[in-house]
Amino acid sequence: MIIKHTSFKRVLFSAALSVIVISCAKKVSSGSSNTGNPWKKMELVLKGIPQTHFSNKIYNINDFGAVADGKTLNTAAFEKAIKECASNGGGQVLVPNGKYLTGAIHLESNVNLHLADNAEILFSLNPKDYPIVHTSWEGTEVMNYSPLIYAKNKTNIAVTGKGTLNGQADSTNWWIWAGSKNYGWNKGTPSQNDPTNREVLVDMAEKGIPVSERVFGEGRYLRPNFIEFFECNTALVKDVTIINSPFWILHPIKTNNMIIDGVTVNSHGPNNDGCDPEYSQNVVIKNCTFNTGDDCIAIKAGRDGDGRRVAIPSKNIIVQNCKMIDGHGGVVIGSEISAGVNNVFVENCVMDSPNLDRAIRIKTNSKRGGVTENIFVRNLEVGTVKECVLKLNMFYNVYGSQTGNFIPTIRNVSLENVNVKNGGKYSVWADGYAASPVENITLKNVKIQKVDSVYLLKNVKNINFINTYINGKKVD
Repeated sequence: MIIKHTSFKRVLFSAALSVIVISCAKKVSSGSSNTGNPWKKMELVLKGIPQTHFSNKIYNINDFGAVADGKTLNTAAFEKAIKECASNGGGQVLVPNGKYLTGAIHLESNVNLHLADNAEILFSLNPKDYPIVHTSWEGTEVMNYSPLIYAKNKTNIAVTGKGTLNGQADSTNWWIWAGSKNYGWNKGTPSQNDPTNREVLVDMAEKGIPVSERVFGEGRYLRPNFIEFFECNTALVKDVTIINSPFWILHPIKTNNMIIDGVTVNSHGPNNDGCDPEYSQNVVIKNCTFNTGDDCIAIKAGRDGDGRRVAIPSKNIIVQNCKMIDGHGGVVIGSEISAGVNNVFVENCVMDSPNLDRAIRIKTNSKRGGVTENIFVRNLEVGTVKECVLKLNMFYNVYGSQTGNFIPTIRNVSLENVNVKNGGKYSVWADGYAASPVENITLKNVKIQKVDSVYLLKNVKNINFINTYINGKKVD
């Protein structure tokens, strides 16, 4: 059954319909984790995250043969500087002012790749400059092109400085591979959507084929991530500007204790998510600006069978003082979410663009499954969103039918002190299963203006509006 509310004169409540309960009670049911103060838990997580520390030794890439002409390929110079730095106990690998062309950069433990204020790293458009490594593509592990900046099994690593990381992607190169006419693709041009490419990877994962045998790369057209820290610990990305990414931009995967601080992302290509923590824990994203072609922040936990194989939930993800401009969503969880996500904290953020579809979104389906719970949002200023302020969807579809036997769970989602000037179509859009309703949703001290309808609800249990005003009228 669907409840669509467009009037404040009536609130439908029926005890006979056990799959839907609308309540304005001030106290969430005893099964909710919303009781107590979850923000104290966030503070404990913040205090427990270790900080990166580096030797004061500096290794200037120019001393290792780098040429700042924007044309000479400097991959070898970066590699030599990083290895020399690491072998001497670590320190700073300095990219001085100028334009440096390179292929993949692979970091080592105890190395801080630091960009001077007017330094720009230009990444090669030749796929052959990105060797095959163990990586991940849309939530499925694979042997594929190296991310532009990559680290695997490293500790105490960083990318810092006020310079620019330029992937150089556009509709004449990497973005074409997405197979969309919006990004330069035309019929007959190869892409990720050809039957021997993306679909084959997903099928391999569902059949349990080992990652070492999922060898892609040349001829498969799966674009590389930009910055990927894989199975790392104690990591930092600070102050850099990142533009023109081939694919996902900041991708901590199976990485713990990572801080992303003061980063500016401006990249409007296909699948240009700003930040995608996946199977990762204790990740802080703060003081950042996201202007993207996809989700600004999208918290992941693996796709379908591959996510269940890995079975590492993403948890303790903290987003603070960020600005979201264009994007499919401001802070999103999913859709690759099979291992589950819990304990997400979002506070003091600004979201505003006519090209921002939603503020907070959870997207999953019965192929993904997984448990998403304990999502806490407070002190949000939203200018304009096109579709809705909060969207919770268990029937997210992409790449055709996404129906399976793994019914997802979404529960314990709280929005507090949220102001919205232009709310789009719905303040809340929640769509669950009769056997697994979206459960325990709270809006407290929320004000939403210029929204078409208060909510669209299907199979929702215990949604609470506390001191909440929609279009100037209290929801009671």
